[in-house]
Amino acid sequence: MMYQIEYAYTCHMGRVRANNEDNLWCCGESLPADNQGMEGVHSQIVSGLKTPAMAVFDGMGGESCGEMAAFLASDEFGRYYRANRRTLRDIPELFIDGVCESMNQAVCRYAAENHIQSMGTTLAMTLFTPESMFVCNLGDSRIYFSDEKSFRQVSTDHIFGKGGLGKAPLTQYLGVPEELQRLEPAVLEIEHKEGNRYLMCSDGVTDMLSDGEIADILSRKNSLRETVELLLNRALQKGGRDNVTIILCEVQKQELKGKFKAWLKGIKEKNEG
Repeated sequence: MMYQIEYAYTCHMGRVRANNEDNLWCCGESLPADNQGMEGVHSQIVSGLKTPAMAVFDGMGGESCGEMAAFLASDEFGRYYRANRRTLRDIPELFIDGVCESMNQAVCRYAAENHIQSMGTTLAMTLFTPESMFVCNLGDSRIYFSDEKSFRQVSTDHIFGKGGLGKAPLTQYLGVPEELQRLEPAVLEIEHKEGNRYLMCSDGVTDMLSDGEIADILSRKNSLRETVELLLNRALQKGGRDNVTIILCEVQKQELKGKFKAWLKGIKEKNEG
């Protein structure tokens, strides 16, 4: 199937935090280190032939370390993606290992150069190749899958225990020196199917909304933009205690345009002849 990806995304400060420790990388769009989120919801459609890639980052650390960790990871993700897009298309598993290692080194290098004891960021990303797509995560920023029949979390929460009264500590994230802990991203491959939707979000969504509430919103016959707006507004209505970052994408059948369609038809007829 020739396919395209429609996607909608936003990043919001929330109602409580005085700074934004979230960032994203969405087909080339990202935020600077010091940002106040985005205005509204952005949306776009991209051909699957361009191997689209999207990621959510939720930074952590005192002072402005969280913002910087998320920015460094996002910036390095973009640099690595631009230099290794062919690897993503041909050997996606190699790309995933490489981009995770590269982002981790970028955060660790900044921490070491600036004598910072603790800084890091979660990662939740989706990568599209011609044959299938991959979801990958480190930390507790989640990825959900939905279609007409089902809804499920396809990321793994890398947390220690249940956290008691506070947030459970993370067992995996970007920003851990290699000599202290090995990166073990959770990776899942899913075949393309028209109508498949994937939601990536920071815990500014999942701490405010239950899986049932998220599933209900995704099950409605709304556009991607309307769905992202509804998720954001509901998270803010529930308190908005953290920054909120959302990327929602959908696999769609791509209608071939005249010249390209004729070219493919000619190839097919030649092979059959």
